[in-house]
Amino acid sequence: MAGVTSPLRLTDIAAQAEVSEATVSRVLNGKSGVAAGTRHKVLAALDLLGYERPVRLKRRSNGLVGLLIPELTNPIFPAFAQVIEQALAGHGYTPVLCTQTPGGATEDELVEQLEERGVTGIVFLSGLHADSAADPSRYRRLAARGVPFVLVNGFNERISAPFVSPDDRAAADMAVRHLEDLGHRRIGLAIGPTRYVPSARKEQGFLAALPGADAEGLVQRTLFTVEGGHAAGNALLDRGCTGVVCASDMMALGVVRAARERGLRVPEDVSVVGFDDSPLIAFTDPPLTTVRQPVRAMATAAVGALLEAVGGTPVERTEYVFQPELVVRGSTAQAPGPADDPVGGPADGPVGGPAGGAAQTTQNSLPSGSWSTTA
Repeated sequence: MAGVTSPLRLTDIAAQAEVSEATVSRVLNGKSGVAAGTRHKVLAALDLLGYERPVRLKRRSNGLVGLLIPELTNPIFPAFAQVIEQALAGHGYTPVLCTQTPGGATEDELVEQLEERGVTGIVFLSGLHADSAADPSRYRRLAARGVPFVLVNGFNERISAPFVSPDDRAAADMAVRHLEDLGHRRIGLAIGPTRYVPSARKEQGFLAALPGADAEGLVQRTLFTVEGGHAAGNALLDRGCTGVVCASDMMALGVVRAARERGLRVPEDVSVVGFDDSPLIAFTDPPLTTVRQPVRAMATAAVGALLEAVGGTPVERTEYVFQPELVVRGSTAQAPGPADDPVGGPADGPVGGPAGGAAQTTQNSLPSGSWSTTA
């Protein structure tokens, strides 16, 4: 990399990494006395600015770590993958991304391929462990073969492993409370099949926040896609809902589409809340109110738990539960009054409670990144 240590380039790298030029020089010349975190910042700046790393800085990998995700079409999964891969790279491991596709390799087949390549460990994101109908013995066999692993999004008490999850019950509860504060009394829930643990927990949180037999009739189970949200949205609008809580941002966009096809305005006529806070969701029309998964905190915890197991520290069945955060944007607003009700559905009671104001001008935040554990 001829000329990389010229003053101009040193200045650029130092500015990007927010360190001194002397520190950049020490890192580029392979000198000691630089903290690992600082060295990583300099190398990241080098990569971001498009410079090739000097040969002396190329290090040998500590090993391969598999990362299994269900798909790439939902932007929350690439977001998780990116942070997990960054965390692994920071510890000297090389991530191997495996994605399941319809008609492609199954989770078991991908695990077998990773084992053939001698992976040091595996991170499962929203895998079969989250499906209560799936056989958990595959994970017991994996543990018996001495392969460390960590499971993200989907606790299963039949598997002895570290789990990392958002508090799905709290997520549904805070979404409902937000809509209630805006005066909504007919609130529906669009979720995936409840055999999946995150869906079951969101439904539990939703029903706990809306006690009464009628709430169960306002739960619509569908696919975790825009099309699934569209179908659920039509069903819930037919039942007179003025507010809809969704299990994913993609589903929420489907509900918005269903409302607009009926000539309804979001949020003036119908309020919609998503879940995930996927990249670019803040730039939809309208910007989506959503419950944010603390992706970075969860991903960092998952890598930390995996590396503890790789290092030989016994890891018991533990669930690290992270608190989500309500992010209020432009898809929620005060409920329409009875005379303005565009869907003509029955009301559960008088529209009252705090007015809340227009959602576009409100930013509600709950602590994010905090966690608790359950054995």
